[in-house]
Amino acid sequence: MTRIFKHKLPIINAVASVSLLLFVAACTQNGQEKNSDVNENKIDSVNVFTIETDTVKKILALPAELLPLEDAQIRAKVPGYVRKMLVDIGSKVSKGQVLALIEAPELNTRIQELNDKANASRARYLSSKDYFERIYSASRTDGVIATGELQRVKNQMMADSLEYKANQSSVASAKQIGNYLAIVAPYSGVITKRNIVTGSFVGSPNDKPLFEISDNSVLRLQVSVPEIYTDAVLSNGVAEVSTRSLPDKKFEAKLVRKAGRIDHDSRSEIWEFEIGNTDNKLKPGSYADAKLSFLRQQEGIVVPASAVVTTLEKKFVIKVSNGVTHWIDVRPGFNMGDRTEIFGDVQKGDTLVLKGSEELKTDTRIIPLIKK
Repeated sequence: MTRIFKHKLPIINAVASVSLLLFVAACTQNGQEKNSDVNENKIDSVNVFTIETDTVKKILALPAELLPLEDAQIRAKVPGYVRKMLVDIGSKVSKGQVLALIEAPELNTRIQELNDKANASRARYLSSKDYFERIYSASRTDGVIATGELQRVKNQMMADSLEYKANQSSVASAKQIGNYLAIVAPYSGVITKRNIVTGSFVGSPNDKPLFEISDNSVLRLQVSVPEIYTDAVLSNGVAEVSTRSLPDKKFEAKLVRKAGRIDHDSRSEIWEFEIGNTDNKLKPGSYADAKLSFLRQQEGIVVPASAVVTTLEKKFVIKVSNGVTHWIDVRPGFNMGDRTEIFGDVQKGDTLVLKGSEELKTDTRIIPLIKK
């Protein structure tokens, strides 16, 4: 019997070992399930802040272009040859100053012909007038002059009078054209381009302009302002301007007009400024940098940039109500570096997550920690 017991002892030990292992495994599994339940019920603490309204402002540097106040191409109105040039590029001229003289002999001949024609028609008119006056005087005596004859003489006098006036107008018109032989400056400025020399034939519609003149006493600064800023107020109505040729100098430009429409291609509006340039330091045609300070007319909702979550589909913030998160779609406004203006279904006093993330899903319960 002792031998039988000795044979069964290893089997008993094996069964006991297996039972012990199963017991330990069961206890371990129960412990893991309990820990899992604890983890699942754990509520995370998240930093939040309360929305406050604030002044919305943005300083923006934009490329710009300097243009002359006025810029004109001067062309010849009558065909002819340049007889004399009186200015060249860089010449400062005054309004009405003669720039060049054109010679057109056929025009002088035409004026003389029209003068002769006008003088002949004047002689006919004076003769008709004298004859009418004598006939009219004689017609006062009954039966001397027929009524029809008197009317015919009067009509002839009137026709001669109209012909004389028409010829006078033709002479005046030709003389006015003759005045165009002197090319004059339309306003005070600087000659910026010359395309003629003495003896050049001018007056053809396809010819280049004789001169180009610019008024540089005041320069226009054109800036393309992005659509998002076009409804904002420009601080003090001025822009700070610098140029590549004078990088160490700053100029003040005053806003004078806006285009009033958004360009379809650039999604921007042209704003035009004016800069005094009596010392001629600034050159029209130059590129410039314009620094503009924009202000919203009313305070807006400004939040830390970290609160706005950007995905491929949208931008949103995470609002916290009664310890539960909600995704709220927003539209960004002015970007002010570490802060940004937003528009959406949020208002002053709402609580938002300070550092938003897609991982923090909507309808998640959290413990909000107010960020001071």
